[in-house]
Amino acid sequence: MIKLFRKKQYDLIDKKNTGKYFKYAFGEIVLDFVGILIALSINNWNTNRRNIQLKKVILNDLKKS
Repeated sequence: MIKLFRKKQYDLIDKKNTGKYFKYAFGEIVLDFVGILIALSINNWNTNRRNIQLKKVILNDLKKS
């Protein structure tokens, strides 16, 4: 898959088609940005889930004692 994208990139550079190359590069940057945002949101969701579980454990311990 990576070889396919790399080949596409080299083809655009070799043909001196800079407009299409910049569109391709911009698309790659946007995809990377979206991927990072998704990873951050998953990380935040996981952290919130852990905090809620910890709160439940602490409240149960307080109830028991």
